[in-house]
Amino acid sequence: MTSIDLNPEIAYAIIDRVHNFYAGGDDADHNEAVDPAAYADGYRPQQASDSTFLEVETGIHDLEPDQQVTLVALMWLGRGDFGPTQWPEACALAQERWNGRTADYLTATPLLADYLEEALNQLGYIRE
Repeated sequence: MTSIDLNPEIAYAIIDRVHNFYAGGDDADHNEAVDPAAYADGYRPQQASDSTFLEVETGIHDLEPDQQVTLVALMWLGRGDFGPTQWPEACALAQERWNGRTADYLTATPLLADYLEEALNQLGYIRE
């Protein structure tokens, strides 16, 4: 198991919130499931009024910078930009590119939850 600078339970909580958002969220005004493709390129039409989306965004924003860096590196790993043996390189590049807008960057990625979960699996973190 590869060590990461983030409690895996925090990553799983974010995964759950993202899945919940794309499944329709908790808001009464947001009853239909969301098509992740509709959110490509950062297009999120209901983001301002959807409490589930705000939970995801706030949860990421409230993390320490090194934890945000880890989330970005996890997304890249799960997306296939890096392999498990390249984990240190993914983290170094994410650190180099960190700019304080991590929540915006990650939430603009439609398959974020899947990428994070895939990366955790690749690094040896299996959810029970």
